[in-house]
Amino acid sequence: MSIDVNNESGTDIDEQAILDVARYALARMRIHPLSELSVIVVDAEAMEQLHIQWMDLPGPTDVMSFPMDELRPPAKDDEEPPQGLLGDIVLCPEVAEQQGTAAPTGHSMDEELQLLTVHGVLHLLGYDHEEPDEKAEMFGLQAAIVDGWRAEHGLTGPSPAPTVT
Repeated sequence: MSIDVNNESGTDIDEQAILDVARYALARMRIHPLSELSVIVVDAEAMEQLHIQWMDLPGPTDVMSFPMDELRPPAKDDEEPPQGLLGDIVLCPEVAEQQGTAAPTGHSMDEELQLLTVHGVLHLLGYDHEEPDEKAEMFGLQAAIVDGWRAEHGLTGPSPAPTVT
């Protein structure tokens, strides 16, 4: 799996954890091991510009996903996953820090960025949360992936509750 993490935000973040959780999520979703993903971390001003340009919404947001080859997880266990370019995930640590602090369980900016990375991966794979049933599926899968990654890395305590709406 080729995953690039490019921190352009000026904020100190745990880039290795973002790389690890993205790799874990893609493996769990059975994405071809030669597929490529880019994670870009930007400041609030750059994120706001992207949010306005692509969503026509004011203010910075937490995560945006820009799919390339529209890869999807294989439908069957014995099906070979396709190889390709997943696309880009853009994260904003300033918004992540605010959301982590405001979450009911309260968690760190880095924990929020890990959650948002998984959220972005799922969006690249075609998952959405516009409808209640889609939201239940996506957020359930997101929680299972984050919980599995945390357990594999010996992280204790409650997993971050989803803050993405």
